Amino acid sequence: MAAIEEDEQFVPILDLNVAAREEDERPIPLPDLNMDVGEEDQQLIAPLDVNVTMNDFHTTIIDDTFDNNVFDLNVPLSSPLNIGDSSSETYGVNANIESWLFEEEDDDSTDFSTEGRAMGKDLTIDQRRAIYNILLGKSIDGKLKHGVTRMAALEFSVSIRTVQRIWRQAKFSVNADINNKKTGNCDRKKVQIDLDRIRTIPLHKRTSLESLACSLNVSKTKLFGLLKAGEIRRHSNSIKPLLKDSNMIARLQFCISMLEEGIIPHDPTFKGMFNIIHIDEKWFYKSKKTEKYYLLPDEEDPIHSCKSKNFIGKVMFLVAIAQPRFDAQGNEFFNGKIGVFPFVRQEPVRRSSANRLAGTLETKPLPSVSRDVIREYLIEKLLPAIREKWPKDDMMNSIFIQQDNARTHVDRNDEEFCRAAKEGGFDIRLKCQPPNSPDLNILDLGFFSAIQSLQYKEPSNTTDELIAAIKKSYDSFDVKKSNRIFLSQQLTMIEIMKARGSHKYIQPHMNKERLENLNELPTQLKCDPTLVEEILQYLN
Repeated sequence: MAAIEEDEQFVPILDLNVAAREEDERPIPLPDLNMDVGEEDQQLIAPLDVNVTMNDFHTTIIDDTFDNNVFDLNVPLSSPLNIGDSSSETYGVNANIESWLFEEEDDDSTDFSTEGRAMGKDLTIDQRRAIYNILLGKSIDGKLKHGVTRMAALEFSVSIRTVQRIWRQAKFSVNADINNKKTGNCDRKKVQIDLDRIRTIPLHKRTSLESLACSLNVSKTKLFGLLKAGEIRRHSNSIKPLLKDSNMIARLQFCISMLEEGIIPHDPTFKGMFNIIHIDEKWFYKSKKTEKYYLLPDEEDPIHSCKSKNFIGKVMFLVAIAQPRFDAQGNEFFNGKIGVFPFVRQEPVRRSSANRLAGTLETKPLPSVSRDVIREYLIEKLLPAIREKWPKDDMMNSIFIQQDNARTHVDRNDEEFCRAAKEGGFDIRLKCQPPNSPDLNILDLGFFSAIQSLQYKEPSNTTDELIAAIKKSYDSFDVKKSNRIFLSQQLTMIEIMKARGSHKYIQPHMNKERLENLNELPTQLKCDPTLVEEILQYLN
């Protein structure tokens, strides 16, 4: 390099291409540009600016024919510098020339692919060591051949600058230290949040991430990160029936009554529920208020309209279901589907319209469902269906129809029903589940929601179409899934006993589908003897 302008008065410009001669009037040693300038050397020569780039400091080649790679560092550059492409040529006038050669290779280094490593991620120590070993193996006397850095960059899918940085760090460090110079805590510091503050925030201010973030005075993005990390959780809270103390006692008594009586103290096991028929009523609607569709970008948005969203067409159904039965080989011989009965009537149309003539029979929902209507449906529809579909080898055993405690339901000692229930040699009885306990009925526990989801897949514009969709969904529902709901009820009763009759429990799971595939799915679950003993003492 050239000396600094201020020092040119007392230090002559050195011709770095000519060795120093003894007869020089002021002999000055030739500086080694590959080494740092010591304190004693600074007195002899002017300080060299090693940071000058080739754009500011011009050089030229003085004798291409003699030596293709001789640089005259004292002559301004008159034409662009071209370096031979032969891999056998080596360069290394000093560390600055080596760095300049890296810059020449980096001119078009932005086009190679970076597949195989995520950009922006730090290299591991093994990857940095592998890069350095490749460069060291391709070097001669500590100087790299042309194209080596590009080859290493392509191989490891990094930039040429990264390879050059590793080589320079190893060359000018002790024992070729190539470790990453970043400290262990060099990233942006995380915003610390005292999660215990969330406990003090009212629930009505925790209904969304935005409202919770406002209460904590943090960003919504920060809370979303905590949600993904599992430090906070989302909970859907649905309204459940209000339970009095008497209701919780009745729930516990019901759960104990569903255990085998002879083995309660030692090995409590739930009874087989094959002789229980669960019945209940439910409104089914023609459509939901909100539908979700998946469309192509160029498709037109569908229009979903009705006269009033508060008066969508609906029909009430009486549904009856029993536990399916399978033989030893797992073959079904009773699907447990007793029937689904709509509360409708046929009425003639009074006036003619574009759709029908006057006098045409039209299906209309019943305006009200009273106790007399329920009794009529039980005697004229449900009992005949039970006699028709019930397994013949189990006709002599008692059959229980479980219903909830709605006021319109028939009393279990109703004379008219009891007289009709004994016809044909059957012993059919009514029983009631505990008050405010829909989780102890198979239909409310999961069957209704299952067939309703199937029903919404069928378009229903009229009452007849709705009835047909419900019956199709009822008949097509998988029997194995219906059997799993009965096992879920037994799991629910165990959790009710653990919660001392309250609703404060989480619906358990037991991987029923996996056990079913392994032919290990039980029909009767066992209960913890200690839990049963505690409940008996609690009730007494």
